[in-house]
Amino acid sequence: MKSNGYYTSGQFAKMAHITIRTVRYYDKVNILKPSYVSESGIRYYTDEDFAKLQQILLLKYLGFSLDDIRNMTIGDSDYGRLKNSLNLQLKLVKDRIEQMQHVASAIEETTEAIDTEKEIDWTQMLNLIHLTNMENTLKTQYENSSNISARINLHTLYSTNKLGWFPWVYEQCPIKAGAKILEIGCGSGALWKENFDKLPNDINIFLNDISEGMLRDTRRELTKYSGSDNDEEVLHADNNITFDFHAFDCSNIPYDDESFDIVIANHVLFYCDDIDEVLSEVRRVLKGGGTFICSTYGAAHMKEITELVNKFNRSIILSADKLYERFGLDNGMSLLAPYFSKIKRKIYDDELIVDEAEPLIEYIISCHGNQNQYLLDRYKDFRSFVEKKTKKGFHITKYAGIFTCTK
Repeated sequence: MKSNGYYTSGQFAKMAHITIRTVRYYDKVNILKPSYVSESGIRYYTDEDFAKLQQILLLKYLGFSLDDIRNMTIGDSDYGRLKNSLNLQLKLVKDRIEQMQHVASAIEETTEAIDTEKEIDWTQMLNLIHLTNMENTLKTQYENSSNISARINLHTLYSTNKLGWFPWVYEQCPIKAGAKILEIGCGSGALWKENFDKLPNDINIFLNDISEGMLRDTRRELTKYSGSDNDEEVLHADNNITFDFHAFDCSNIPYDDESFDIVIANHVLFYCDDIDEVLSEVRRVLKGGGTFICSTYGAAHMKEITELVNKFNRSIILSADKLYERFGLDNGMSLLAPYFSKIKRKIYDDELIVDEAEPLIEYIISCHGNQNQYLLDRYKDFRSFVEKKTKKGFHITKYAGIFTCTK
């Protein structure tokens, strides 16, 4: 008999209002394993397991397959990370609500056309088909949001530089009252959320990301400050600050020449297919004397994490692409030189000292490589491995910084 805090399969199933058969099936397909199995084969679950089960049931209710769910869930070991996970799921629920509202509108317009014109509007029908096939987009958005959150979380918890990356980047930006600013690849909008109280009056900030879902999340977050419900713009009336949101490929920026005082690209350029085309577009939309701020990292950045996973399994590759070779701290100056007259490089002085396993594991799971093929089925073994490595503090090198460019 286990002590308090452990539940048998039957107790666990009853708590969640599901069958024991379902609990056993989740164990069989490696979606939710018990925390402890007795010598006699009795399976026991914990409150942490129950939190993960609730996450699984919600994602299943939202229509995701068990294969999808296996790749979208990892145990949350404390309330902070559980809250973060729930917030990500809340975003997914809101997106599904918006999707269903669009589907309802398309159905209403189609039936109305049949009533009035006695024929089917095939354009509306195609739109309806498109709207009902958005699951992959929602899944990708959820995973991207989760991955970004996991990466930021590791730095927030364990960086020795207490200023933080986004406040430091903001300090390098010459933002003044009346400025017009473009951020390409804004992601979660963390640069603005973390520095909102520092923004001067009368500025207009244009936020871009290639992902409409990511922009929708960012708009929701920034809307909390203002109460605005405008889909295209968030206005903060007290200080006359506006945020505009537009999804586009930054190799073709849809703004007039010399439109912006500042353009920002935070860890973006190395993802671009044609960096020269992007830099040409950035220079075009910058005003004379305007500033381009772009961040990146070098080869030594976070190298200890790669070494860690390779000690566990040499087959793991966290990233097939060495992004710093495309645009990094060591070659960025030469890539920027044809487009800007003055270029300065500044390194962010920081390192990580990690003394807990879970945030580091979440970071590793969030990477773009093949790690999930080897880690998800051996999650508890890997967690035990990382716990030993972090027990006395695990040192991680950071080698990141920015280029400040003047047109």
